[in-house]
Amino acid sequence: MRMLAIVAAVVAFGCAGCDWVVVDGDGEPQPPPQAPPEDTNPPPDGPPDPPPPPPDDTTPPVPTLGIWLSPEEIAQLPMSGRAWEALQQRADADAGTPNVSDQNQSNNVDVLAKALVYARTGEESYRTEVRQNCMAAIDTELGGRTLALGRELAAYVIAADLVGLSEAEDQTFRAWLRRTLTEVLDGRTLQSTHEERPNNWGTHAGASRAAVAAYLGDAAELERSAQVFRGWVGEREFYAGFDYGDLSWQANPQAPVGINPAGATKQGESIDGAIPDDMRRGCGFQFPPCGTGYPWEALQGATVMAEILHRRGYDAWNWGDRALLRAVQFLFELDRRYGGWGADGDDEWNVWLVNHAYGSDFPTESPARSGKNMGWTDWTHAR
Repeated sequence: MRMLAIVAAVVAFGCAGCDWVVVDGDGEPQPPPQAPPEDTNPPPDGPPDPPPPPPDDTTPPVPTLGIWLSPEEIAQLPMSGRAWEALQQRADADAGTPNVSDQNQSNNVDVLAKALVYARTGEESYRTEVRQNCMAAIDTELGGRTLALGRELAAYVIAADLVGLSEAEDQTFRAWLRRTLTEVLDGRTLQSTHEERPNNWGTHAGASRAAVAAYLGDAAELERSAQVFRGWVGEREFYAGFDYGDLSWQANPQAPVGINPAGATKQGESIDGAIPDDMRRGCGFQFPPCGTGYPWEALQGATVMAEILHRRGYDAWNWGDRALLRAVQFLFELDRRYGGWGADGDDEWNVWLVNHAYGSDFPTESPARSGKNMGWTDWTHAR
């Protein structure tokens, strides 16, 4: 029955010709269902029982207004305190010139700061700067790599959604966003990077892909993004087409995943929540692990994507047995045991978003530093 439900979901998605990878639990083909025998008994008196509700996986998602936040939500946020002061300070500073091909540029999150302050205050000068920067960002990704595009793009998309572009600007911006999904940068596209790289490259690409799909109102693109993300967090029946590197951190090397499953252990050590393809960037499996910041980097993309999908009606934060929560728990447990694994620097914003999503209480900093693709969550998502 599980395989039939999965096939039904794929057919309902309507992606004929897409390269889906579906994994059955036992790998055995199932015989086609037999038609039930004809019922020769007369129907009982009274109306028939109502049909059962559809499975959760086929329930159409119900979106929330705003890719990241709605005007009503922003109107409830404070205009005082350390988080607001840090946000306003960045909004008032010169953001520089957009260059989406520069994977380390902070113009994107600075422009997002201006958009958030405009959305809260209504001061038109901030909106003007956001519009100018969004237009100036167009085609600056050319000559770069999809890692840079994945890191940089989502914040511009969210900023444009927050302030509203003019009709002419919006048409130009939408045409660019459509191009970014499939244009080839250093041999890859945003879509292929998301679907092939099970690490920080793929998660950043997925976050920007989801933001673009949400802005364009492209339900098919968003659904495909969600399927790939669901496979990455461990539900391989939805997607399993990633190209993995060293498998030593995988709980099951024959069925690798982006985040190890709940309860996973290896050589007596818990690897529940480990992100194998980024843990390997430190070294192959060992305890204590070799230090690396790449798991937090992967989470920067993954949490932004989860929140975008969540606001479009997907239960993304709970997929994979709450995989993102377990990934953060794994890193904080390493930090407790060995030190050096907590969220610091440009990962500080991420913990606020995770705590907001799960009601967790991981340690936070405020004002929190912004990251490569997002920031200001100590103001937008403080509980």
